[in-house]
Amino acid sequence: MSELYWDPIDPSLRVDPYPLWKRMRDEAPVYYNERYDFWALSRFRDIEMAHKDPETFSSAHTTTLEMMTPEPVDTGMIIWLDPPKHTILRKLVSRAFTSRRVSMLEGRIRQVSARLFDAQLGKSGFDYVQDFSAILPPTIISSLLGVPEADQEPTRRMIDDIFHIEEGVGMMNEISNNARAALNEYLAGQFADRREHPVDDMFTDLVQAEIVDDEGEVRRLTVPELMDFGTVIYAAGTETVARHLGWVADVLEAYPEQRAELARDFSLIPNAIEEILRYEPPSPVNARWTTRDVTVESVAIPAGSRVILLTGSAGRDERKYPDPDVLDIHRNVDLHLTFGYGIHFCLGAALARMEGRIGLEETLKRWPEWKVDREHAVPLFTSTVRGYLELPVVV
Repeated sequence: MSELYWDPIDPSLRVDPYPLWKRMRDEAPVYYNERYDFWALSRFRDIEMAHKDPETFSSAHTTTLEMMTPEPVDTGMIIWLDPPKHTILRKLVSRAFTSRRVSMLEGRIRQVSARLFDAQLGKSGFDYVQDFSAILPPTIISSLLGVPEADQEPTRRMIDDIFHIEEGVGMMNEISNNARAALNEYLAGQFADRREHPVDDMFTDLVQAEIVDDEGEVRRLTVPELMDFGTVIYAAGTETVARHLGWVADVLEAYPEQRAELARDFSLIPNAIEEILRYEPPSPVNARWTTRDVTVESVAIPAGSRVILLTGSAGRDERKYPDPDVLDIHRNVDLHLTFGYGIHFCLGAALARMEGRIGLEETLKRWPEWKVDREHAVPLFTSTVRGYLELPVVV
């Protein structure tokens, strides 16, 4: 048997990582990579434990391997914060990211999905990602935030460039850095405009959100915090949902009998979406920084270590799920870690689920069957995201 080796930078290890992740769970559930100096946890229970212990497994050094720094970063991105600052900012942004705002988007999601799919009717095939799943999420996030229609395509291109990856350096490259700077500048302009001209959108809600902190002082988001949160919601709500929708089309084509069940009974779709999120998480790799020595599976991990949480491996852990490599739309998915867990549970989880559900409903209304042209499918990999850039389907 070959030597066990895994890292999140090498694209050759991401085409089908599951057999390798199974080896890691069985042979080295606490795996150490000497080349890049990081540890990796691959079993469900260990990753769940790490999510429950943010004091030991810190997010404050960023959560992407190639971006991690020895010192905590000065940021307003809540995914890169620990309590107490994380607690304060989470409360503030929750004032804007309300269930009311999300529920109001259902009609918009269905309208945009229908428009994109109706444009493909009468054709023998189309690109499920480029013609649908890469367009729907940024359109919906733009609607949620309040991005003017004329700005939606340029900002979508910025998001695409933020996730540009280069060999050996991952997302720490000139294209990605320039795109982050451009998006920050754009968001700063939008927030400044809403301060002067408030309207009914999330940009305005974020500017106006306030809480009383532990000292009794009224607290609002600062300009850098506004830009950082805007970047997080825009990027995460675009990239990961786009990959998830692509996986929905890909996975169900491989399970035609289950797809036929869904076409006959749409009430099965919400649970099917949960199962697909477990089976193919769009963000299967996340990192943490240890603030103190910790022992996992009898292995000592020193303080100041980079530790990768393999969400994708957790979803296929046979210790948690029977027959984990088989899709089962009837499976009782009581818990998966695709949206994180604990204090960093994804704020946009309800929106992502809604987009997945409606996207699949609108697909099945038009095409109960389709074939994926795997020969011409183009994968998309970053050190944290896995999915398709292009996914041609024959209908």
